[in-house]
Amino acid sequence: MEAVVREWILLEKGSIESLRTFLLTYVLQRPNLQKYVREQILLAVAVIVKRGSLDKSIDCKSIFHEVSQLISSGNPTVQTLACSILTALLSEFSSSSKTSNIGLSMEFHGNCKRVFQEEDLRQIFMLTVEVLQEFSRRENLNAQMSSVFQRYLALANQVLSWNFLPPNLGRHYIAMFESSQNVLLKPTESWRETLLDSRVMELFFTVHRKIREDSDMAQDSLQCLAQLASLHGPIFPDEGSQVDYLAHFIEGLLNTINGIEIEDSEAVGISSIISNLITVFPRNVLTAIPSELFSSFVNCLTHLTCSFGRSAALEEVLDKDDMVYMEAYDKLLESWLTLVQDDKHFHKGFFTQHAVQVFNSYIQCHLAAPDGTRNLTANGVASREEEEISELQEDDRDQFSDQLASVGMLGRIAAEHCIPLLTSLLEERVTRLHGQLQRHQQQLLASPGSSTVDNKMLDDLYEDIHWLILVTGYLLADDTQGETPLIPPEIMEYSIKHSSEVDINTTLQILGSPGEKASSIPGYNRTDSVIRLLSAILRVSEVESRAIRADLTHLLSPQMGKDIVWFLKRWAKTYLLVDEKLYDQISLPFSTAFGADTEGSQWIIGYLLQKVISNLSVWSSEQDLANDTVQLLVTLVERRERANLVIQCENWWNLAKQFASRSPPLNFLSSPVQRTLMKALVLGGFAHMDTETKQQYWTEVLQPLQQRFLRVINQENFQQMCQQEEVKQEITATLEALCGIAEATQIDNVAILFNFLMDFLTNCIGLMEVYKNTPETVNLIIEVFVEVAHKQICYLGESKAMNLYEACLTLLQVYSKNNLGRQRIDVTAEEEQYQDLLLIMELLTNLLSKEFIDFSDTDEVFRGHEPGQAANRSVSAADVVLYGVNLILPLMSQDLLKAEYSELVETLLSSQQDPVIYQRLADAFNKLTASSTPPTLDRKQKMAFLKSLEEFMANVGGLLCVK
Repeated sequence: MEAVVREWILLEKGSIESLRTFLLTYVLQRPNLQKYVREQILLAVAVIVKRGSLDKSIDCKSIFHEVSQLISSGNPTVQTLACSILTALLSEFSSSSKTSNIGLSMEFHGNCKRVFQEEDLRQIFMLTVEVLQEFSRRENLNAQMSSVFQRYLALANQVLSWNFLPPNLGRHYIAMFESSQNVLLKPTESWRETLLDSRVMELFFTVHRKIREDSDMAQDSLQCLAQLASLHGPIFPDEGSQVDYLAHFIEGLLNTINGIEIEDSEAVGISSIISNLITVFPRNVLTAIPSELFSSFVNCLTHLTCSFGRSAALEEVLDKDDMVYMEAYDKLLESWLTLVQDDKHFHKGFFTQHAVQVFNSYIQCHLAAPDGTRNLTANGVASREEEEISELQEDDRDQFSDQLASVGMLGRIAAEHCIPLLTSLLEERVTRLHGQLQRHQQQLLASPGSSTVDNKMLDDLYEDIHWLILVTGYLLADDTQGETPLIPPEIMEYSIKHSSEVDINTTLQILGSPGEKASSIPGYNRTDSVIRLLSAILRVSEVESRAIRADLTHLLSPQMGKDIVWFLKRWAKTYLLVDEKLYDQISLPFSTAFGADTEGSQWIIGYLLQKVISNLSVWSSEQDLANDTVQLLVTLVERRERANLVIQCENWWNLAKQFASRSPPLNFLSSPVQRTLMKALVLGGFAHMDTETKQQYWTEVLQPLQQRFLRVINQENFQQMCQQEEVKQEITATLEALCGIAEATQIDNVAILFNFLMDFLTNCIGLMEVYKNTPETVNLIIEVFVEVAHKQICYLGESKAMNLYEACLTLLQVYSKNNLGRQRIDVTAEEEQYQDLLLIMELLTNLLSKEFIDFSDTDEVFRGHEPGQAANRSVSAADVVLYGVNLILPLMSQDLLKAEYSELVETLLSSQQDPVIYQRLADAFNKLTASSTPPTLDRKQKMAFLKSLEEFMANVGGLLCVK
């Protein structure tokens, strides 16, 4: 093959044609040839054809004529060979990743592909369709015929998954374009007559109905249909043709899946087809199909979503490795989101009944019997014991966040049904939980030590409440990152719509009486439904609090505690002290219950603060729960309006004093929790207070930290005492607190916090010397600098920035001096240094951010703080970073760099699902580092490596670019 390409211009056309004919004849006459040999010979034929297309010395029509004769022979062996020829041509012309290395430019390969996809690819598709038509007419297929059928079906899939190259795509973009995943079908106009022929679409539906029980073949047929469902681009002459095509496709789909029991192997394929139809075809095309047909399609989507949801829940119970229904369910929920968020083409309420069905189905799958079907196998038998659930399992609210977001959105669409439903389910379970705990308490009082607990009933209740709280949280509020959280418009409209029926006083009474049953309050049916749903969760919280006071903590679920504070944090961010200026209209019950200057908001803040303090006392050993609790506290104080109310609570001052004095139980909290608690206390200190009160607050919160720290490090025998456990704990607690203080930085408090922290940073550098043999303390010291640089550098003026630069450089110099030349004996020591270096690189990155994110000129946050002498010593962040890199480079051992390179390569390779791309990347990386000689800094080796790197990027650069 290589010889032919190399000598191409010296060979006569006749010789090349003779060679091609000989190779094909050789394969034809040897049906028992080994598969690898046959494929390599056919690949050589494909390369000859491709090279010949450049000077038109090879005519593909003659090849297709030969292949057509092979197909019509009726001999399965010969038909398989014909399929192999076509597959080889497809692979050779399809993309740069499958193209043979024949020493020609990317432009050449791209041009070959463009020419091929216009005529020859269509010819292959028509030959394939002819074979599929022939086979689909046959009643019974023997094993050999089925094998041939499967080969041609896979070939059709390959054609329909062709990544059509657009005209005039530059060579630099070809590799990137070819490496894109999930290719949609976007052929050129020349394919119009072929693919818009309704008989082609009908054929693939017929084929699938015929072979759907064969899981391998069904995957190919469904993939073909999914590609046809993604058809778009210039192939459609106008909108009318799109409407006709879509209507015809949906009819075929409904005829195929209605009235059948879907196989496991079909679930993902069918969901992909529906997802493509909804996301690829414009909304105006979707709404232009006959209304009855569209209605049937949406009903089918509803039925499939509910069905796949139930099967996905069953997969979870059985702990299956291959979660096909879960994947299919996720795809359908995403399709629902696309539909229901479009209020331009669908009138309000269009999808309400469908949303109700999907929402009900989801709730039912996550509730225990008799109301739901959770943890029931197909036979209705309870499955999987509690202890089998792994503690390392990801939290449901993270693992199923996309599902919950979709279900929450559907719940908003059908708020009239879903909000009262969640309220009644929660209230009923709270009553049952209260009854169970009360019964146990009475048994304890009657005969201590002899009571028995129905753990199964309690576990079921906790799991029900867990899912109901998660769904409620996603229904009532969005998870906004970096944006102002707003009450969802559907929830606001729902509350406003019913506000005329609401008794405000009764609503406030239900909200403010979490210790009483909602139904025991007169007029409880005339309350705002959204506020009543919130009050149902407050009642869960109150049952938990009462159980704690009754010494029944051992019966409570930490997971339920986590869910409660997670919900309260999510809710408080969006609803508490709602800013009316952000809304066109506001619900009167909301503004009365949670608005500014209302008794309701003051009461809720007091209640939430009490919840935080209780949790930190009782659940200090449950790190996740404690962390969620302090995150709720941060939410209460991160906005100044809320913080102003928080500091009016006596509990807040008690909490601040208790934390500052390091008294139990707060001193038992884990380091990350203590850090976040410090952040909250600092944020609270910037609420509106008179000067005297503010001074008193800082004296009680920050001064003890400073005093204790100085008292410890200034002892004469500190060097001898530094490794004592009590001293190390004090140092660690102080460093964690400093990180928390830095994390609390905002533009209006940076001047005070920076000056406070700078006093510590100098002492921290001294600690680097003392604790140079204690890696965990060294890491924490560096982390303080990382946080200060990360949070404050962008606000610092020149003089303050210089102070920080100097402190950071001194830190790096001390670290470098302590570690340079140090011999590491074991692997873990190398890992410790690796952690240090990671933090230092992060520190340098944060310092460098000053070059492109700098608010100091415009905001003047340090007005009056800048001494004049800084003007003569202008050093940029880049200068500091380069100096820092120069200091730490000698610490990076060759073995460490090798290990990190290997880890990077393994990570990139493990993310590749396509075996061809995987192998191509692996070969490229091996070639890049083929030399076993240790790298040196001489010019010759540098140039050799740069050349290898250029070849590497030319080969796989496009695969490593992710859009």
